Amino acid sequence: VQLQASGGGLVQTGDSLRLSCAASGRAFDGYAVAWFRQAPGKEREFVAGASWSGGSTYYPESVRGRFRISKDNINNTAALQMNNLRPEDTAVYYCAAGHSDLSTQARRYGYWGRGTLVTVSS
Repeated sequence: VQLQASGGGLVQTGDSLRLSCAASGRAFDGYAVAWFRQAPGKEREFVAGASWSGGSTYYPESVRGRFRISKDNINNTAALQMNNLRPEDTAVYYCAAGHSDLSTQARRYGYWGRGTLVTVSS
């Protein structure tokens, strides 16, 4: 499966942004999906994940209550709704898919899209 992330941009603190991930090549319903981010000089960080059905989701404490992941198996897309953005959310965001169950570990996802840059100004 090929993934294409989009929707990044420059926003101000407190703004919202919605990232999209379009999948092609194979049906999306067999894959768990996740969003990771990587800020300059930092390791890649898990920010949201959804099971293959989209029925189970998980967020780390840093984004819980502000970010929401969704998965549309009919249209082969996933999205990350980000609300109340903070400067520390600035990073390149990646969508990823994998055959295993929902996981916070990047190595469990075999398919990655190109990142999309999110910049949050203070």
